[in-house]
Amino acid sequence: MRIIDLSTPIDATVWEPNPVEHDVMSPAEGGRHMAEGMKERYGLDFDPAELPEGELLSLDTFKLTTHTGTHVDAPSHYGTRATYGTPRHIDTMPLDWFVRPGLVLDLTDQPVGAVGADVLRREFDRIGREPEPMDIVMLNTGADRIAGTPKYFTDFTGLDASATHLLLDHGVKVIGTDAFSLDAPFTYMIEKFRESRDHGVLWPAHFVGREREYCQIERLANLDALPGPNGFTVSCLPVKLVGAGAGWARAVAFVPEDGEGSGAGSAG
Repeated sequence: MRIIDLSTPIDATVWEPNPVEHDVMSPAEGGRHMAEGMKERYGLDFDPAELPEGELLSLDTFKLTTHTGTHVDAPSHYGTRATYGTPRHIDTMPLDWFVRPGLVLDLTDQPVGAVGADVLRREFDRIGREPEPMDIVMLNTGADRIAGTPKYFTDFTGLDASATHLLLDHGVKVIGTDAFSLDAPFTYMIEKFRESRDHGVLWPAHFVGREREYCQIERLANLDALPGPNGFTVSCLPVKLVGAGAGWARAVAFVPEDGEGSGAGSAG
């Protein structure tokens, strides 16, 4: 079994609209921190010089949003109310949604904006397969090639409401993209709204989640490394953040080697 990493890194050195802060406590600082804490909390004296090289353990502190790096959006991210009931947070979503057969759709030839159901149907015809219930469908837009730059947040392809509904009509519960968002870029949507005053152009893929329960995986990577549109299993289990609208995920694909069966995660 070969494992392909489908995740983008969380890196405080690259550009983000909400900058990542990464503070590192060195092993030597960790030793002093522990000694101070033991004295303060328990009244115990300990000289960190007694530790090998005067070092204990390092400690990393990150400050970032749950939408930084590869992450899964929960229904509660889309709004406080839904036609199907109270939207669930990420810690209460069924785990079996996130380990499923994968299907990749190639949208690398599409312009900046939002594609409709007709584009997805053409892609189904090209690959000779439609999504099956519970497949994790991932959109290869090519956006991960510019990850870490400002253009990553403004130049990509998303879905409109008709395309999102089409995937959900097939029984899909998790839709992923290598772009910043499953919707079109913010600037594109706002410009379209100013031209048309049509509220339907504003975050349509996300707002479909107020009508139908589903999750998104945003900011995937390496979809070009997959051997084909299907025949692999995706795991994108989100971190269990209580009451949160999203959770980070280390998304990977499990690809059978030659001679191995596809197993429970096979598709088609």
